[in-house]
Amino acid sequence: MQIKPRQNLLEVWQAVARHSFDDGKWDWGEWGGRSSVADAERLLCLLYPATEIEPFRLDDPDTTQLDVERALRHAGDSSEIPANLVEILADFMGKHRSPQSPTFSGGYYFAAEDPEVELTPEQRDLGVVDSYSMSITLCLATLGFLKVYRGKTQRASTLARIDKLREETSARLTAAMVSLLRSFTVNVVDIGSDQGQALARLLGRGRLSDRQVLQRFQDRFKSLRALITESVTLGLDTDVTDQLRNENRLFECGWAWSLVKGAPEVELEPETAEQVGKQPQGAARAVPYLYFTVVALDGIPDLSSERTLVLGLLNAEQQKLADALRLRWEITQQYWSAIARFDGATWPLEEIPWRTTLQQLESEYFSLSVASILVHDLVRRRATDDDLTRTVAVMERLAERGRITSGTTRDDPAVQLHNPGVTLPLLGSEELGPAMKWTMGDFSAQLLKRTIQLCSLSRNIASQDRLLRLAEDILDHLWQRRVSDGDGVGLWDNVHAVYPESPVRQGPLSWSITERVTECMVAAHALYAQDPIRSADISALAQAALSEAAHLFGKEQMEQPAPTPKSPQGEEFKGIEADLRRARQLVDKQPGTAHALALGVLIRLDTLARARGVGRGV
Repeated sequence: MQIKPRQNLLEVWQAVARHSFDDGKWDWGEWGGRSSVADAERLLCLLYPATEIEPFRLDDPDTTQLDVERALRHAGDSSEIPANLVEILADFMGKHRSPQSPTFSGGYYFAAEDPEVELTPEQRDLGVVDSYSMSITLCLATLGFLKVYRGKTQRASTLARIDKLREETSARLTAAMVSLLRSFTVNVVDIGSDQGQALARLLGRGRLSDRQVLQRFQDRFKSLRALITESVTLGLDTDVTDQLRNENRLFECGWAWSLVKGAPEVELEPETAEQVGKQPQGAARAVPYLYFTVVALDGIPDLSSERTLVLGLLNAEQQKLADALRLRWEITQQYWSAIARFDGATWPLEEIPWRTTLQQLESEYFSLSVASILVHDLVRRRATDDDLTRTVAVMERLAERGRITSGTTRDDPAVQLHNPGVTLPLLGSEELGPAMKWTMGDFSAQLLKRTIQLCSLSRNIASQDRLLRLAEDILDHLWQRRVSDGDGVGLWDNVHAVYPESPVRQGPLSWSITERVTECMVAAHALYAQDPIRSADISALAQAALSEAAHLFGKEQMEQPAPTPKSPQGEEFKGIEADLRRARQLVDKQPGTAHALALGVLIRLDTLARARGVGRGV
């Protein structure tokens, strides 16, 4: 199917509104409030497009477009929708706050490794990086929405509600930023340890000795190592930075699954500290996870987006925290991008599937996670054609190995990527009760998102064409997985529709996949908002055709008597002039369109010349 972001987003909004509103009132349902991650994902399905795409704005009732209002008719009319959103967001902020501070519980997204045991309530209430990152995006979207809507309503009760919600949202944003800082970690290992050997095998690929790997690692990461030891202080244990100064040791950096055990508290101004409340103790082992690192990297850029800066959504304290997170974002991208491309002849990323170093888990999902970080880095530094071409090939192979663009075999293990998904043991959780795990079933949605992001980045026609076709295939796969009947029609995830041999999913809707599909459509909207790729060949043809057309038009005007303004000939000359002017305006940005206009002018001029020839008996 073609990527039609506006139409597809409206369908998603219609399904979300139909599922979540009952007689105009928001209904969290049985599972609402049991996971801050799922609740934030559901709200972002509405708020993210509404704050990122101008035609989808909901903060000004006078500008709400008719098709948007029709899609959200279950939520009320254009004047009721923003007021309802204020109430829903206030309810969310209240549900996910303890008497002491905002909470970021994983809730039912957490599961016990042993299916025969139950997690304790304290374990389900543990914060998780997904919630910290989602909260940054949700809080910024909420603050921007409130800033505009406050100027569009005059009701005193609504204004008071907005002001209170803005304070609660700002406090949650600060708490989420602090938690992300305290979840960042650097794991330093000896090359002779089990983890060091795993990392050496990953980087050496059997072609380099441990000594060669260590030497290359030292050369590649010398400046990055110095940057971490000198600049990364907030929320990171000083013992880690001391260990990192030893250049004979390897390291990994990124985000753990939750607050790192022993992570120091982040010092805040007294007023901010009072709003945020007590900073909880960490539970996670100081080990970076690829999945949670990607999740964190997705949320942090929102802190420095153009919209955040233009609307002035951050206060001075939050700006300081944002700068610290941005530094970690840069460091992490550079690290994993260099790891993915460690050997120029054959990238470690190109040898699928990727194997994690500590837990020795192997999956295409981890290859996608590393590729996702590489995409972030390619966007940041503008990719070379070679980097882009090789990354496109990785994406195509992942789609094939994930049985998205290829057929399945009997008892195909690749189906498990989608259902039940890839599971991660959450190291450190066993000290609080039964060992916990986290399951990722969003392989297809993540692959679509990265493919569209790469498509936006590509300025190579052949690569972009490959990526567009791949994105269309993945979207077609995902669209077939929408729920077709019962609760949640039009939402995700019915894996059984695409993989009949897979088990039928139990439990609530997958707000995770629904939200990621929404993100994909926002990314696709940004893709189509760009200028098309400029072809040098077509540009040369357009310039030549335009030059010929302009010359022949001048000649035609010279050989014909000056036409009267309202005559057919005068109207024809006006049309030709307008097309030439338009072609000149577009020749640099849209050479294909300029070429077509110039060809149209040439055809019309040739018709005029032939008419003159017929008149002379030629």
